[in-house]
Amino acid sequence: MINAIGIVEFTSIAKGIEASDIMAKTADVTLLVAKHLCPGKYMVLVSGDVSSVRQSITAGIDMGAQHTVDHFVIPNVHPSILPAIGGGNDLTNVKSIGIIETYSVAASIEATDVAVKNASVIPVRLHMAFGIGGKSYSIVTGDVAAVKAAVAAGSELAASKGMLVYSTVIPRPNQQVIDSFK
Repeated sequence: MINAIGIVEFTSIAKGIEASDIMAKTADVTLLVAKHLCPGKYMVLVSGDVSSVRQSITAGIDMGAQHTVDHFVIPNVHPSILPAIGGGNDLTNVKSIGIIETYSVAASIEATDVAVKNASVIPVRLHMAFGIGGKSYSIVTGDVAAVKAAVAAGSELAASKGMLVYSTVIPRPNQQVIDSFK
């Protein structure tokens, strides 16, 4: 079971690779994702116990210096977050969807975690800056009231970081729209 996750997002691919090495060497963490993003950014996502993740993220931020775009540490990450990053959760019986679009992967993951912890929703997709100009977005589903509450909570967090692009709630989405998420 993953206790905590943390991410550092960089404007430089070379700096991101360099930071991923120091992050892995600094603390007992597992490197979950270390890869380039559009447009020429790099992200490093680690997991482990809270203290180790904090140490690793601090080392990455220090190494990244002016190349750091965004970062977070989420203790007790919601268990539905990693499956959403990996391609999504169940799309059956969709009553409404909420979308939170951000300028960074870190803000999107963090906003989605806040969203699912604040309302009874399921994250069905978390798209991480591949082919969309460095932006990221998440889609959650559930009852309309729950989706509205979740999107409001996640959007507030992203906006507080200056990373919110746009958010919306769509009651009773057309099946063709739902199918497009697969």
